[in-house]
Amino acid sequence: MRRIFLIIITVSAVLFTQAQNEKQDSSAKELEEVVISASKFPEKKLNIAQRIDVISSKFINRVNAQNTGDLLINTGNVFVQKSQQGGSSPVIRGFEASRVLLVVDGVRMNNLIYRSGHLQNAITVDQNMLESMEVLYGPASTIYGSDALGGVVHFRTKAPKLSTGKSMLVSGNGFARYSSVNNEQSIHADLNLGWKKFAWLQSYTFSNFGDVKMGSNYPEKYKGFGSRDSFVAYINGTDTVLKNADNRVQKFSGYKQWDMLQKFLYKQNERISHVLNIQYSNTTNVPRYDRLQDKRDFGGAIGNTFRFAEWYYGPQTRFFSSYDLTILKAGFFDAVSLNLNYQDLTESRYTREFKQYDRLDRRIEKVKVGGFVFDTRKVWKSHELTVGVDGQLNDLTSTASRVNIKTGAASKLDTRYPDGDNRMYNLGFFAQHTYKFKNRKFVLNDGIRFQQISLRSTLVDTALLLQLPYTEIKQNNFTVTGNAGIIYIPKSGSKFSMNFATGFRAPNVDDLSKIFESSTTAQQLVVPNPNIKPEKTFNIDLGLSQNFGKDIRFEISGFYTWFRDALVKAPFRLNGQDSVNYNGVRSQVLANSNANKAFLYGFSAAVYLSFAKHFTFSSTFTYTEGKFETDPNKNTLVYEKQSNGTYRLVSKKVNVKPLDHIPPAFGKTSLLFQKKNISAELFALYNGWKRLDEFNPDGEDNAQYATADGMPGWATFNFRSSISIKKKLTLQFSVENMLDRNYRYFASGFSAPGRNVIVAARVAF
Repeated sequence: MRRIFLIIITVSAVLFTQAQNEKQDSSAKELEEVVISASKFPEKKLNIAQRIDVISSKFINRVNAQNTGDLLINTGNVFVQKSQQGGSSPVIRGFEASRVLLVVDGVRMNNLIYRSGHLQNAITVDQNMLESMEVLYGPASTIYGSDALGGVVHFRTKAPKLSTGKSMLVSGNGFARYSSVNNEQSIHADLNLGWKKFAWLQSYTFSNFGDVKMGSNYPEKYKGFGSRDSFVAYINGTDTVLKNADNRVQKFSGYKQWDMLQKFLYKQNERISHVLNIQYSNTTNVPRYDRLQDKRDFGGAIGNTFRFAEWYYGPQTRFFSSYDLTILKAGFFDAVSLNLNYQDLTESRYTREFKQYDRLDRRIEKVKVGGFVFDTRKVWKSHELTVGVDGQLNDLTSTASRVNIKTGAASKLDTRYPDGDNRMYNLGFFAQHTYKFKNRKFVLNDGIRFQQISLRSTLVDTALLLQLPYTEIKQNNFTVTGNAGIIYIPKSGSKFSMNFATGFRAPNVDDLSKIFESSTTAQQLVVPNPNIKPEKTFNIDLGLSQNFGKDIRFEISGFYTWFRDALVKAPFRLNGQDSVNYNGVRSQVLANSNANKAFLYGFSAAVYLSFAKHFTFSSTFTYTEGKFETDPNKNTLVYEKQSNGTYRLVSKKVNVKPLDHIPPAFGKTSLLFQKKNISAELFALYNGWKRLDEFNPDGEDNAQYATADGMPGWATFNFRSSISIKKKLTLQFSVENMLDRNYRYFASGFSAPGRNVIVAARVAF
């Protein structure tokens, strides 16, 4: 433990500023940047102890990413897992999926079926309509409640603009983009109409993504890694295995997506404003590419026969609406905000095994979420206080059926989640306080939250089909979390911060009640465990940010997280049996269980250098480690033989296993040139090795999609450029993965794109 604290003290995690931003936006000005996620109201980063990155609209436009996942990858600070092209699951400080909170325009996106595995929900937010993204590192449960264990990704969409003159304001943007590696064709248009008190903003984006082609430059020892030699096609009523004309083309990885946004702003007067916010996202079927690679013999063992003829997510829809009321100088308070929101989401999974024409299994989940957020702000002397209350009601309907694709006949099937009523309620009250000492060299952050979360699920036919010993699952959890941090600012351009925060995540329906096949190659079945408890974290981190003159900036920070009652998939007994027959295969029974203890630690570092007037150099690096105790009561005793022939106890090692979701070391190095209307950037993205003994065998690390030694390290070299013509037209040209490197992200069953040429034209008026 002492060694770990030395690591934290000497090495701490990056508050890496947007090194890719223009020179005038960086260095000392970075600490003056205003963020909202940390306290719900505008606050300078200088006064916040928690590490926060702000991804600006300039950076978003310059990166020109396919989706929000690729946008996060390009920051060099966030790891993203992918199981298919239509997926991006952010990993922050070793936490992923339901342990990372997604927020859009102040409203939490995480719902009662956000799973602990890998998620694709982040890509349902249109990155082309973002004003900014804010990434909070470490627990943020004081402000946001459950799920914010690893951090928060906060998407902030553009706001309607009012006219400042006598005439109506008309403005807008549009672009068309083409990518060679997947034959992507994307178009976007948005239009803003503004009057003195009323503004209207509307946006549309459509993308058509074809099959992705992987790189040809394989790691020396793993020639052909991930190549697709054959695939299954349904021809004349028969599943047929066909040879892939190009084994680097990942057949059935393409899909289409539509995104729409509509906002209305009414500024009643200088103090009061109203905003109506409507968002809609939809996709075609999204093939689950990793599962389409799985093979096994008809007897159930791993073999040379494709397991699935079909495996795809049905159209994933996200409807979001909210009403925002903001009042400045509202009596005692300096500001008051109220948000009323509603979300309607549909997710589905369709699977059919090879030559099983009577078994197209479809499982459909419909989620409705209603909520509110009420925040107040009071500033007096050197104190700033934010007090708020928020709540949500989640409702889930889970259905399933098995269809004969030749006759159309349908029959009953066990649902993914309980097939009765599924509801989850949460209500929280929080207070966040900032105190700026009179000498202006110290700033105190502290806060507390009280949270009540209740859940109830009932099982009907599913309980009978699997012979479950219960038909109802209920939980009622009350949690108190808090944070305390101190900032020391010895002089302009210097900042030292220390922050302690607790986090929690209450089990949702996915944790408590889900029934699904965890691994199609190892034959594992996950079943409900009604007795699990909320996960808790206790986190400490230190950060140092230092300017050296006007043009050099260095930042480093480190963290240590005590993870208690961590949910991990572990062997389980159902009706006294450790294995059951499922889909005709004998499968090991697993269930979520609270591991006694787990711990994570790591650090991030960044350097920023501006030189030769128009050049910017930046580099980031992140390292994370995570373990959990398998059985603290069964320690391993290590003895050392002495010269006299006796043995001396040297150490007592606790039996530990790797925690899943822990990414390898990763980072980014960039050289950026900017001059007036021209920009050009050379940059490298890189990941270290993840050896097989570092994988969690029962979790979500997907060792079956790695090599026999684990997931190889890799680096890609990339180039992007743009030229603006009279500020109205911008032409962009990029070449990603210039050396055509073949690689996969850790825990991914989908190979990354090979060499990719991107061209885009943007117009603004």
